[in-house]
Amino acid sequence: MRIALAIGLAGLCLLRPYGVANSAESGAGNDGSPLNAGTVTIMSGTTFDGTAVVARDIAAMINRADLSSGDVSLRAVPMIGQGPAQTLRDVLSLGSVDMGVTHSTVLNHYAQSGELGPIKDRLVYVAKLFNEDLHLLAGADITTVEDLNGKTVNVGPNGSATEIAAQILFDALELEVEAAHLDEADAVAKLKSGEIEATILIGTTPIAGLAQIGADAHLKLLPVPYPQGLEDDTYPAVLTHGDYPALIESGARVDTVGICAVLVALGDKADADRQAKLALFVDRFFSRFDALLQPPNHAKWRDVNFAATLEDWQRAPQAQAWIDMARSTAVAEARERESFKAFLTQTGDVVAPDSVSDADQEKLFRAFKAWSKAQQSN
Repeated sequence: MRIALAIGLAGLCLLRPYGVANSAESGAGNDGSPLNAGTVTIMSGTTFDGTAVVARDIAAMINRADLSSGDVSLRAVPMIGQGPAQTLRDVLSLGSVDMGVTHSTVLNHYAQSGELGPIKDRLVYVAKLFNEDLHLLAGADITTVEDLNGKTVNVGPNGSATEIAAQILFDALELEVEAAHLDEADAVAKLKSGEIEATILIGTTPIAGLAQIGADAHLKLLPVPYPQGLEDDTYPAVLTHGDYPALIESGARVDTVGICAVLVALGDKADADRQAKLALFVDRFFSRFDALLQPPNHAKWRDVNFAATLEDWQRAPQAQAWIDMARSTAVAEARERESFKAFLTQTGDVVAPDSVSDADQEKLFRAFKAWSKAQQSN
């Protein structure tokens, strides 16, 4: 039978009616003061899938920049979560969670199912991040994804992001599997013992838990085809020997699918304090984004275009305003540089720009900007 999507009892127990939060979740201290004033919390996935590194990198970048500048009006605190689906529920229901890293597949699933209410009216996205890869780990007797038809495959806990992605994948491939609902560590252990034939894991490549598997485990990563029906929710992706030396032979590649990770927040305009914190976060996250491209931050940051749009979802107004301003500034800068080039090539004893070094051109351009500003003020 096809695997069914459902929120497990454990997940339901974590939910309360929207807008209801106890004092601990809303950040209220014993003296009634808000513990989270000036603090923004970012919920990640589990330590196994690697998204905890994402939240850690963001928090470290923002906090380091604040300390160096002396401006400590905002502090970012990373939080370890229980996967992208539970992160979405936590953003919606827990007052102590300001933002969370979830998946586009999770967002679209719950928007269509309505299980969590009208989430498109409540959520905004701050930025699309990088893609997380689907890993189909199988035992030695399984050679192709078609071999899994009728076999037992772990698809993660009920209602998890992994189960949602598995449903999309197996529907597109027209495969029927017996679904097991285990966490990542238990699934790998049962795969090694032969109790299941395969498990799906989704995370930031390389997933540490997979990279630690040795060749003596006799497991393999199966190639995942990209049939029609996957293009709305996933992207083609590739895993290499460099990612998993013990699971992929040298020089080989394993085709798979990538799922977009998204940074989301509540779009409650009535909560002025939350929106003010979000505005501070957006300015620092975007304006200092280049710092995330440097080691020891995760290499996946180099794949991020935070100006990219998430189709059918509303971007946070603070993020859209920042991007619009940056684009206007870039256009104005480009026009000013064109004027500067015309200035350099005008008649007289001014040399052509091709004969001026880049460093000298930059110095001249700054002088030109100062002169232009002075001319406008006169």
